[in-house]
Amino acid sequence: MLKKERYRLFVAHFSARQPNAETELHYNNPFQLLVAVILSAQCTDKRINQVTPALFQRFPNAKALAETTPDIVFDYIRSVSYPNNKAKHLVGMANMLLHEFNNEVPSDVDQLQKMPGVGRKTANVIASVIYNAPAMAVDTHVFRVANRIGLTNGKTPLAVEKDLVKNLPEHTIHVAHHWLILHGRYVCVARSPKCSICEIAHFCKYYQSNNKITKIISDITGQVK
Repeated sequence: MLKKERYRLFVAHFSARQPNAETELHYNNPFQLLVAVILSAQCTDKRINQVTPALFQRFPNAKALAETTPDIVFDYIRSVSYPNNKAKHLVGMANMLLHEFNNEVPSDVDQLQKMPGVGRKTANVIASVIYNAPAMAVDTHVFRVANRIGLTNGKTPLAVEKDLVKNLPEHTIHVAHHWLILHGRYVCVARSPKCSICEIAHFCKYYQSNNKITKIISDITGQVK
């Protein structure tokens, strides 16, 4: 199957079944999403959603967060991964947001990356979720699933990002990010993908390859018998 056809089938399937897929992080405004995404690096959304209610209550805006110290923030986020670094990043981000961006979360990916704790993946999440920009954030789920399906053979997150942005219809890019994440989180899991219940197995390169291998082994076993 040609890659172009896989993209067509991928978009058709998820457009019909998950047209409004969205992030599982809980937030009420762009500032809160930025905080949550910074915290979510190498951590689960479930854990972040447990931590952020108290954090947002204590620091409801950039001004409140900028006026505190990393040590105080640490007490609220101690259960997430790398809490020391993230506490410093959050306070630094709040200061920059307040004083250099007029308390407005930028829509531009390059501008977003100027803030502490905001790498390309985080910037793409903010641009796509808040501003519906055609930006593709590539985390471990997106990287794994896009390669397994056969949408890309990129060896780096940036290569996968460029391939997906190039081949997906522009109006779907911001939501396709969530299609891939959710599929990777609940079906195409890392160690034991649930191919038996997967609704897109019929155009998945990984599934097709495994079926061929299984058939070859079965044929060889049959011949030996």
